[in-house]
Amino acid sequence: MRKLLRSVSFPTQRTWVTQVTRDVFNDKETLNLPANYQIGWMEALDDNKFISDITIPGTHDSLALHGGPAAECQAWSLEDQLKAGIRYFDLRVSGDKLKVVHGPISQHTTFFDAFNTIKEFLSRFQTETVLVRVKHSSKFPDHVISQLEYDSNSLVRNDIPRIREVRGKVVFVQKNSFYLGVPLYETDKSGDYKVKNTEKKKDKIIAHLNEALDACKVGSVVLNYSSGTGWPVWRPDKSPKTLAKEINPWLYTKLEGAYKEKIKGCFGVIAMDFPGFDLIQMVITFNK
Repeated sequence: MRKLLRSVSFPTQRTWVTQVTRDVFNDKETLNLPANYQIGWMEALDDNKFISDITIPGTHDSLALHGGPAAECQAWSLEDQLKAGIRYFDLRVSGDKLKVVHGPISQHTTFFDAFNTIKEFLSRFQTETVLVRVKHSSKFPDHVISQLEYDSNSLVRNDIPRIREVRGKVVFVQKNSFYLGVPLYETDKSGDYKVKNTEKKKDKIIAHLNEALDACKVGSVVLNYSSGTGWPVWRPDKSPKTLAKEINPWLYTKLEGAYKEKIKGCFGVIAMDFPGFDLIQMVITFNK
């Protein structure tokens, strides 16, 4: 077992047994929220905390809803992901019109469609903040960069803000040619998304979460991925959905065990494929 904070271990699979069926994997379009669920979960966060000191549920390739098993990474729309508690989004865009894509496959929306959806959500839930990372297939247009720099609903500076400074705002995260926003510390190494052996992938996830606990206060937002895809990509037994169906229940159990062990610190962003509602809430629980 790998160590947490040098003294506490992630539990083995048998240490914590979930007694009821949990919604940890979701591949259905419809979002069903509990009757008394509070969408604005960030309201309870300490205003003085830095955005880098909390644990944030996110999605990998957040708008990859189309294109078949090799391309699809999510089932819920952007708005439903927001309602379910997701506060980090990974947008892959292409061309001057900033069409959202997954590889060569169009996702039938644009960066500005997504940006406006997030801003509309934040106008209704002003206690929240949403982190957005934008990856362009070539160079992000300069005129859009200029536009975002003057958008009052965005935070584009490169120092880590406190929660009180970003409630109701989009916080951009730096990526290559998209240089606006807060710096990022990625625990994933090159090629970690390629999965030949699921057990080895789980070992990497544990190692990255351990690394995140130590890295959470380095002046960057820490990013971890639980997502992956089979390699070669055409393997149907290792599609993003197939992997998430196996990894998400395992990840829930590991996080539940870490929470019961009263692990101190934060895991940063945990970016997932096809997360279910209960898995998202388990990630949020580390902020309580």
